[in-house]
Amino acid sequence: MTPTIISLTSILIGISGANLAGYIFKTYSLGSIGNTIAGVFGSAFFIKSFGRLGFDPISIVKLGDINYNLLIINFSVSFLGGVVAVILIYKLKTVMNKE
Repeated sequence: MTPTIISLTSILIGISGANLAGYIFKTYSLGSIGNTIAGVFGSAFFIKSFGRLGFDPISIVKLGDINYNLLIINFSVSFLGGVVAVILIYKLKTVMNKE
């Protein structure tokens, strides 16, 4: 598995996290397309920000073998990034519509 495949899989997991958050928390839903866009940006932002702690895609395959613990952390952070992005973008949208 290459770092590119891990990155793309992380983004897909972030999209699924955002859409699941929109489905579970109906009030925070941005629609299917909005949730998908939020998932892409949220997962990419979280992985770029927190990946510096050692679970970025390059570190996962650094020794030529896949470190599954780091892979699970990467996917979890990506999922969480999608969920948080939907909630934060909804709150930003609400604040901007009030003014």
